[in-house]
Amino acid sequence: VQFVESGGGMVQPGGSLRLSCVATGFSFSSFDMSWVRQAPGKGPEWVSGINHGGGSTYYADSVKGRFTISRDNVANTLYLQMDSLLPEDTALYHCTRNALPADFCSVARCYESQWGQGTQVTVSS
Repeated sequence: VQFVESGGGMVQPGGSLRLSCVATGFSFSSFDMSWVRQAPGKGPEWVSGINHGGGSTYYADSVKGRFTISRDNVANTLYLQMDSLLPEDTALYHCTRNALPADFCSVARCYESQWGQGTQVTVSS
């Protein structure tokens, strides 16, 4: 199982970024997936999840209305469109495979512990 994230960078508050994650080594279309972020000195925070077919999406309250998760099951790729970015969105972003259905993510740790290297997002003026 391998994840390769990309698309991070430095943007000003209010800006946008689109993260991508190419997943290999498993049947991508069979698993719900999530984005998780970790800010310096803090524990991991679940950001968003999507079911295996892509028809159901879920968001943490902190990003709801600003971030959009999607997936391409042909290209084995997970995406996160991030708009109206805030300084508190600054973190290392990882994609991960879910151990639980994505609709559990707001109430339980739904994701597996194996992550990729992540992609850094820095929001600063």
